Amino acid sequence: MQAKTSLFVGAGGTAILARLQMFLAAQNINAFLVGGYVRDGLLGKTNHDIDLTVAGEAVQIARQAADFLGGKFVLLDELHQVARVVLMQNEKRWHLDFAAMRGSIEEDLSKRDFTIDAIAAKPEQLEEGWNQVECIDPLDGTGDLERKLIRATNNTVFPDDPARLLRAFRLAAEFGFAIETRTETLIERDSNLIASVSGERIREELGRIFEADQTTESLRQMDRLGFLDHLLPELSGCKGVEQPKEHFWNVFDHSMETVAATERLLTALRSNDELLASFAFSAELTDHFEERVGNGLSRKALLKLAALLHDVAKPQTKSYDEEKGKIRFLGHAQQGAGIAGDILERFRFSSKEREIVTRVIDQHLRPGHLSNAPEPPTRRAIYRYFRDNADVGVDTLFFSLADHLATRGPELEKEGWQDHVVVTEQMLSSWFNEETVISPPKLIDGNTLIEKLGLPPGPEIGKLLEAVREAQASGEIETEDNALDFARKELDEKHANQR
Repeated sequence: MQAKTSLFVGAGGTAILARLQMFLAAQNINAFLVGGYVRDGLLGKTNHDIDLTVAGEAVQIARQAADFLGGKFVLLDELHQVARVVLMQNEKRWHLDFAAMRGSIEEDLSKRDFTIDAIAAKPEQLEEGWNQVECIDPLDGTGDLERKLIRATNNTVFPDDPARLLRAFRLAAEFGFAIETRTETLIERDSNLIASVSGERIREELGRIFEADQTTESLRQMDRLGFLDHLLPELSGCKGVEQPKEHFWNVFDHSMETVAATERLLTALRSNDELLASFAFSAELTDHFEERVGNGLSRKALLKLAALLHDVAKPQTKSYDEEKGKIRFLGHAQQGAGIAGDILERFRFSSKEREIVTRVIDQHLRPGHLSNAPEPPTRRAIYRYFRDNADVGVDTLFFSLADHLATRGPELEKEGWQDHVVVTEQMLSSWFNEETVISPPKLIDGNTLIEKLGLPPGPEIGKLLEAVREAQASGEIETEDNALDFARKELDEKHANQR
């Protein structure tokens, strides 16, 4: 069956495709473009990953293509005949994945995951643009693209490759599509199979869900279908766990609402949402959260991940203060950071990604304490906060706003919210504008203390230098002489207390 698509897009990667077509023609290789490259091309989206199914030995063909195109060959799966060619074009990295065709092209497409990925096209047809392509579309994938629907190609899609369970939610999140009812039924049936998927593959799909703008909707659908319990069993214990009266939702629902609040606030940075209507650092924070951590996820994705996991230890730390008649979760932030770290390690997140998420969780109560204090935070308090957290302190401050929204819910008090925003702005103002508070220039060093005060080398030196920096950050001292006088007084007070 051939269907001519009515969806128009301009061609991408034309230079690579032209060279690829020269290679295929010269070798007389029967090949088809398939998968995400065709799907995204029909949707008008850029994709630097070109998937091909070829008749013949795909690994050998990929080696030859790498030589012809001047790319790097990468063997992905020799048993199933899958290999990759990595190319650079206009400072962009392109992946050309070659896989052996399973039977005819129609049979091959019927064994793929979802109908929107089961569309094929001949490479030479792209010369005139996607609107001229005669797609091979036996399962009506182009129709599902127009209907915005994720539909499994057959009933064994998930047992054949359980990573597709998570991919269904990822595609729905990235494209804003719905998952078809029968496919939802298959997900419910096969959800337990996710336990057999490698951490690396889970991290790839999960990370892309958290990069998308509809993370909360995906998480709620995962929960509704029973999939989230298998993916993150640590969260199951949070369901129905009662919280103090300040909280509108139980622990699990609060965690989900915190992800939603994080997404809303991230959007508010770029819009006129009343929550952050007069916020002073929208542009700076937008840039901050778009920053990639190494070659991994963005800070916004990691922030949403921290939002989901920040109260994961509440069930095990719950107690009841009989004297005050209040529910307590003592130590839940620190224990939650440990649990989150184990989860992220299981899914093979990088050490830097784990560090950011666990630090936000560990410190997530601290900004609230500062905003609830009777007086605005002092320069010393601001210095200590960023000394302990560095740039993750920015993430934690913003997260605290989302946590506030998800705590009060529909009972949010405007005055309390505005107080929290004002303190957050004050803290961020120091980070972005007042380097003398965050990282004051060095006035004295250890050698000076040893020489001027006759102190022996040792840990006492480091403690004194840190006390000097705190006093300098707070504006109490400004010169080297001030610093030495301050250090002498600190020593005198210590000796007096020891007598």
